[in-house]
Amino acid sequence: MTKFLLTVHVIAAIVAIGPVTVAASMFPPAARRALAEPGDPRALETVRLLHRICRVYATVGVVVPVFGFATAGSMGVLGDAWLIVSIALTTLAAAALIALVLPRQEALLEAAETGETAGAGTDKSTETAGGHKNTGKNADDNTGKSTETVAATKTAPDTRATAQLAMYTGIFNLLWATVTILMIVRPGSTTGA
Repeated sequence: MTKFLLTVHVIAAIVAIGPVTVAASMFPPAARRALAEPGDPRALETVRLLHRICRVYATVGVVVPVFGFATAGSMGVLGDAWLIVSIALTTLAAAALIALVLPRQEALLEAAETGETAGAGTDKSTETAGGHKNTGKNADDNTGKSTETVAATKTAPDTRATAQLAMYTGIFNLLWATVTILMIVRPGSTTGA
């Protein structure tokens, strides 16, 4: 029974966690592209697909720790330090995905769908006919020297939001890589490697 549980645990980890780590890593550059080119339907579809992969496979990923606990119980290693550390890191990885990665993906996807920047509504920048810049929340109330406004509201992508998402995704991926190493090496394990 242990071999069956271990096999399901490993296959579930490969099938469920693998796609999330790859899709989450691909999301920030795809979001930057979609935000930079708001009229590109292919870029928007790519972002939608990557977010859907992350969401669906994150839900399927619940199977991994369930079979992991069953396997550990069957092997009699639930109290081993390597497993306790792995459980803690798995919990941190899941929390990072749920609290940091998926919500930021959702916000960037919504910004790409509406054609706004990731920080939509927080900063506008308009240019007057004389070339003066008026920035801030009330940039529409142009108080520059010229009363004519060139229709140049800037919609450059918020690279800070995508960079922050990339950082959180990297943390998520690093946590999973560490768990994988602990599962293979099993430092201090008496069950053999």
